[in-house]
Amino acid sequence: MRWEGFRRSGNVEDRRGGGSGGGGMGRGGLGIGGLIIVGLIAWATGINPAVLIGGAEILLGDGSGTSQQTSPQRQSAPARTLSAEDQKLGDFAAVVLAQTEDVWTLLFKGQGSAYRQPGLVLFSGATRSACGSADSATGPFYCPRDQKIYLDTAFFTELNKRFKAPGDFAAAYVIAHEVGHHVENQIGLLEQVQARQRQASRTEANALSVRVELMADCLAGVWAHHADAQWRILEDGDIEEAMNAAAAIGDDRLQKRQQGYVVPDSFTHGTSAQRVKWFRNGLDKGSLAQCNTFKGAI
Repeated sequence: MRWEGFRRSGNVEDRRGGGSGGGGMGRGGLGIGGLIIVGLIAWATGINPAVLIGGAEILLGDGSGTSQQTSPQRQSAPARTLSAEDQKLGDFAAVVLAQTEDVWTLLFKGQGSAYRQPGLVLFSGATRSACGSADSATGPFYCPRDQKIYLDTAFFTELNKRFKAPGDFAAAYVIAHEVGHHVENQIGLLEQVQARQRQASRTEANALSVRVELMADCLAGVWAHHADAQWRILEDGDIEEAMNAAAAIGDDRLQKRQQGYVVPDSFTHGTSAQRVKWFRNGLDKGSLAQCNTFKGAI
């Protein structure tokens, strides 16, 4: 993926190296392997991973984009100097976020509305958000209450080594997926889904979450479509990297890896095949209108 030399977003808050910032995950009794599995599921569902570990209902936020909790404490300055690799990952994330800003600003303008840019918090170890705590062993997630994406860049190492989904475009897909949740939040979808989930059974609520996640995958593809059209960012193998990452975090593959069998009624973000299908749909068509996963079969 071509990314060096492009504009970096000013909406990045770098908390890396600043200590625990709120502590790790203190419940659930899961070891590091289990936490990484939960983190991948949490990344796919765009929620605070502590909610999953605690066994609570899926939390998508109030959809208003405003916090209803005490604002999280801002982290102190980094206690250590970032390595060259750390700095490169931060620069990369800032470039990808900037490109999502430019793409979605243009697409929203075409629909007669303004795009509110999300924030991106980079951290190491642990930190806090308006949706609760985040730990280094958990995956990236979007918090609707403060409209920020939380990302420990060490997650990309786990995605590469443990789940065999390497590559910079795979990492860009992760960020673009979370931005997709922000788009869903801004158009009011998350609020609508949360209201429906409150009235639904667990199985029905899970099915709604699957559609939310597949839509975010499709929206990530929409970003890639327009970013490549504008900046020619894609290189040979990049599409395969993103497809591999999408497949790596399918419910069926994660459940098979964790427990040896799959339980379709418990799916919350779709099968590997569905995730690949919807990312490809957004990539090929480049239209938000083509990402309506709530209409018909998925």
